[in-house]
Amino acid sequence: MFLRLVYESFRRQKRRKLLAGTAITLGVGVATAMIAVATDIGDKVSRELRTFGANIVVTPQDDSLDLQIAGIDLKPPSDGAYLNEADLPKIRGMFWHNNIVGFAPVLPVSVNVGEKNVALLGTYFSKRLTFGKEEFRTGVHAIYPWWKVSGAWPEDDSEDVLLGEKLATSLGLKTGDQIEVARQEHRVAGVLSTGGAEDDKIVAPLAVAQSTLGRPGAVRRLYVSAVTKPEDAFARRDPKSLRGPEFDRWYCSPYVQSIAYQLQEVIPHSHAEQIRQVAQNEGTVLTKIKGLMLLITLAALLAAALAVSAAMATAMFERRSEVGLMRALGAGSISVAAIFFAEALLLAVLGGSVGFAGGAVLARVIGRSIFDSQIGVDLVLFPIVIAIAVLVTFAGSALAIRRAVQFDPVYALRGEA
Repeated sequence: MFLRLVYESFRRQKRRKLLAGTAITLGVGVATAMIAVATDIGDKVSRELRTFGANIVVTPQDDSLDLQIAGIDLKPPSDGAYLNEADLPKIRGMFWHNNIVGFAPVLPVSVNVGEKNVALLGTYFSKRLTFGKEEFRTGVHAIYPWWKVSGAWPEDDSEDVLLGEKLATSLGLKTGDQIEVARQEHRVAGVLSTGGAEDDKIVAPLAVAQSTLGRPGAVRRLYVSAVTKPEDAFARRDPKSLRGPEFDRWYCSPYVQSIAYQLQEVIPHSHAEQIRQVAQNEGTVLTKIKGLMLLITLAALLAAALAVSAAMATAMFERRSEVGLMRALGAGSISVAAIFFAEALLLAVLGGSVGFAGGAVLARVIGRSIFDSQIGVDLVLFPIVIAIAVLVTFAGSALAIRRAVQFDPVYALRGEA
């Protein structure tokens, strides 16, 4: 009899049940998509933000040594501390090498062009390197994708250079012209536009800067772009204070601090630290995006609960005679409530299942349209989604069911309830 009553309710109130089920499906679908995106958004947002430049800088260890007396910094400016270019491919051997989007060494040199003193910046454009049997490319192409060149990018093994657009204008030079730097003629392969300090500089292959400075293999700084996890309190712990499992957890987490620590391990006599403005902004952006997704999820579930409440209230009013008859035949409040909660449970499971499937599709659409990659929905999420659907449905139905079990059978049967 119990199952028949539930079945008859769905058969005779198709429109009401369809309305409530649609509300649950839409609310749960949005919640599923937002949960799926939120759990997978960290790496994707971090990779998107990597297009805004490096987040770690590596310098010679001597540059990081403090020499202070009575609070006065007595460390002289060092022009003799350099990293060794031959050590850079070792980055591919570190634990988090797959998180390294790219790196670019920098060697600044002051040169004269005619009567004008100009900064020449040596770097990698898209340098082919080898680590063991592995070949890979890295350079400013990877970490500064917004750099624009009118003309062509120089080859890393050539003598060609790029002129910043402001410098090219002041010198009256253009692509294809020759420029004399330190008594050497170089062809201007292109004009560089970055919107930064490089617009006033000559940007050349690293070997050109090393030759001009007379220091083969020298690197002044190394900029690294790495996909990282937003820092938390544990990330800010001093690794020297960690022991055993705590250190392993810190070391094996893709924090910017732990990646910087590993860079110091593979590059001798180096000091690596995060470019704090970049790393902190990434964490702030990710936190705000996740907060927005949580707000959308709560709004969708609240709207679903309100829609279910309205549909159930109307359904209960239409069924007041049925409720009055059950009460008159001796059914208690618990028995009457059990029937309606069973209907709500069945509605939640059906709507939640359809909503889960729809949310999975929506998550994939969001992944492809925003991040240009696939966002998958793990089946482990299914029972959580069904539980959310049940809670939303029960929350929306509770008030209507409470009023139903309080119907006076006399007035209900007379149609006055």
